[in-house]
Amino acid sequence: MRIEPVFLFDLDGTLVDSVYQHVLAWKEALDAEGIDLSVWRIHRKIGMSGGLFTNQLLRETGMDISAERVDRLRKGHAAAYKRLAGQVRPLPGARELLAWLTDNGIPWAIATSGRMETASLNIEALGVDPAKVPVVTRDQVKYAKPDPDLFVAAAARLAAPIETAVVVGDAIWDMLAATRCRALGVGLLSGGYGPDELRQAGAFRVYEDPADLLKHIDEVGGRR
Repeated sequence: MRIEPVFLFDLDGTLVDSVYQHVLAWKEALDAEGIDLSVWRIHRKIGMSGGLFTNQLLRETGMDISAERVDRLRKGHAAAYKRLAGQVRPLPGARELLAWLTDNGIPWAIATSGRMETASLNIEALGVDPAKVPVVTRDQVKYAKPDPDLFVAAAARLAAPIETAVVVGDAIWDMLAATRCRALGVGLLSGGYGPDELRQAGAFRVYEDPADLLKHIDEVGGRR
């Protein structure tokens, strides 16, 4: 009896080259609130849910964490990101990888910590039709990464046990979430995290980008 795999993909930094646009958008939103934070510190938290992201940053800086401020930051980030979204492109091999899985009858879905207001721009850039492919966003679950809710919901949309899923992501938050729901984590370097960081967070394989993963797809059970 063979275990049939399903693939669950993060979006930013995994399928589309959008991490640094998110970093700059958060920087603009934080500056508007008078919160002076280095860009590299912002990058370290990309991939978390926006609410957890802002709560952690405000806690670290000792700033007031009011619901109003968190909401302003979220809206400021979304507005700034929309202005930068025209720069976003699919990562090398992303479309080819998804097409290969589809052609070989291997189910896949997207699970992103982004809300639909920003994720829809990236999904459009990728050429994915949410009417045909399951896309789970922050709006649809109680908690986002590093909680596993997004991936569990995505596996459910595919009618597959989460334990049979291969979670593909670029951030330690993806790998931690995958570990918590007993899925296999595959890390990509295309979001800026190093291979050791991804492995320490639970990745059992690490590749450069979607194109590199496609070259080694048989190593992670991607075959018919």
